[in-house]
Amino acid sequence: MSSELTAIQHTVQTYLDGLYEGDIAKLGAVFHPTCALTHVVDGELKVLPRAQWFEAVQGRQTPLAAGLSREDYILAIDLIGPTMAHVKLKCAIPPRYFTDILSLLKVGGSWVIAQKVFMTEVREAG
Repeated sequence: MSSELTAIQHTVQTYLDGLYEGDIAKLGAVFHPTCALTHVVDGELKVLPRAQWFEAVQGRQTPLAAGLSREDYILAIDLIGPTMAHVKLKCAIPPRYFTDILSLLKVGGSWVIAQKVFMTEVREAG
């Protein structure tokens, strides 16, 4: 079981590194091609396809380039079974602070992110 947790942590760390660096190759390595990102905007559920999210990531200044310190950490890993896990984490691109729930599936021997549900909080610098 500890080897599975290590593999899941590696997948999540690759995601967080890719997000911080704006590295689509890293994100593409861990997000399944069918993955979508789901969140609420003004009370309405929005689903963002992976490709559209990748375009947004490529089109913005990366937290690394902006000189922002990393604010990302795993809150919990729930290994549900041999091929399914949920991960709850926090990350930030100030002034936006995110809580992510990642659904991971083990596909072809590797853990991949099959779905991301997230919440965004905007905070003023203070």
